[in-house]
Amino acid sequence: MPKRKAAIAVGGVAALGAAALLLPNANASQDKDEASGAGGSVKTLKAGDASDLAAQVQKILGDAFAGSYYDSGKQQLVVNVVNGDKNVIVQAKKAGAVVRDVNNSTAELRAAAKTLKTRATIPGTSWAVDPRTNKVLVTADSTVTGAKWNRLQSTVRGLGSGMATLKKSAGTFKPFVSGGDAIFSQVQGGNVRCSLGFNVTASDGSPAFLTAGHCGVAAKKWSDSQNGQPIATVDQATFPGSDFSLVKYDDTATQAPSEVNTGNGQTVQIKQAADATVGETVFRMGSTTGLHNGQVTGLDATVNFQSETDPNGVDTVNGLIQTNVCAEPGDSGGSLFTQEGGAVGLTSGGSGDCTNGGETFFQPVTAALQATGATLGAGDQAGGGDQAGGGDQSGAGDQSGAGDQSGAGDQSGAGDQSGAGDQSGAGDQSGTGDQSGAGDQSGAGDQSGAGDQSGTGDQSGAGDQSGAGHQSGDGSADDGSSLTGSN
Repeated sequence: MPKRKAAIAVGGVAALGAAALLLPNANASQDKDEASGAGGSVKTLKAGDASDLAAQVQKILGDAFAGSYYDSGKQQLVVNVVNGDKNVIVQAKKAGAVVRDVNNSTAELRAAAKTLKTRATIPGTSWAVDPRTNKVLVTADSTVTGAKWNRLQSTVRGLGSGMATLKKSAGTFKPFVSGGDAIFSQVQGGNVRCSLGFNVTASDGSPAFLTAGHCGVAAKKWSDSQNGQPIATVDQATFPGSDFSLVKYDDTATQAPSEVNTGNGQTVQIKQAADATVGETVFRMGSTTGLHNGQVTGLDATVNFQSETDPNGVDTVNGLIQTNVCAEPGDSGGSLFTQEGGAVGLTSGGSGDCTNGGETFFQPVTAALQATGATLGAGDQAGGGDQAGGGDQSGAGDQSGAGDQSGAGDQSGAGDQSGAGDQSGAGDQSGTGDQSGAGDQSGAGDQSGAGDQSGTGDQSGAGDQSGAGHQSGDGSADDGSSLTGSN
């Protein structure tokens, strides 16, 4: 059987800057300690080790922990503390972290996110905790104007300048299609295209892969060539609320190596799932734009995509990783990973392109594995699962707004998929675990309380997406776009 790799070699399009960072020995470990004066020593460490240290320090600090980030220049973990007991602060320093006092606690930041959910769930907006500023970063895309902009601006001002900041994005938030081998599905009216994220082993032992949830909602059968026979079938799919799908290979003898092909004959072995850390460098491989890298800029992000099946609707996705890594149509569902071989995310959507830059959001792999029961690499099911970083993944469990799946058709915009927006058949996701019945997307912004992603647990009902096939259009996917720019 041909090997199903987790990324396509896109002949020479790999970005040189990103490729250089992936040269052999580029990930050499550094574990020296540097004196930090009284109270302990600051560890110099890799970003992947910083995530582990953050989880350790979070347990030490308890409620005093207010997030953390990786200082890539100094290769140190910086931990935010609010009203911390002197003794536990000393313990945190002894563990090797840089400790700094901040004003906003994790609970206060979550409360701010809850206010945004209640008052400003507007298509084209997002918000995420930024531990570097100890604030909630609110972003509005180019469609948020007039009364909507005034409403958002008023809400952010009401939170106070010390609690949240607001910025504009030049592009438009939409789901992308990204990362690995191009995968295709033939539906009514033509082809749709997404990308394979990471190969995994399903809970029943069969070979499978992860991709974006909006891909799995759009179509059930997937091929590795535009007009080829299906090779895999959607087993579980969740969108909105979260954005992941588990797709099982039809032939149980399929070889599914745990690696990402970064182009030019190079591959990165994927060893385990990894939690994202703000400030770390990450890589995205795309079948449209090749290899690109950037930094994680926020965690626990909420994104409000405009629903293309309902002019007044919103498709809200919670618990995402926010980055400044570029992506374009043809890049959805694909791999976000570290140079050490950690599987971090699946491309969900964003704004901008690889000429002008922009924001791109990713579904955490750890949450997708936990929800589907699949395993990655050496049997690492939940990865670091703790989502250390100050409750950065705390909101992903709240799927109260995800019941109304009528917006799953936000698959239009890829020019050649002009009819792809008609996803009304994919609308009813009432069988997806705790996704039932809560059509009001305004609730999806609640980021409080469920850090273990437990709300995304049983997604088994989402596997049958056969009703989502209304993709009328000319069916061409040659330009790398698909599912209307949503892919």
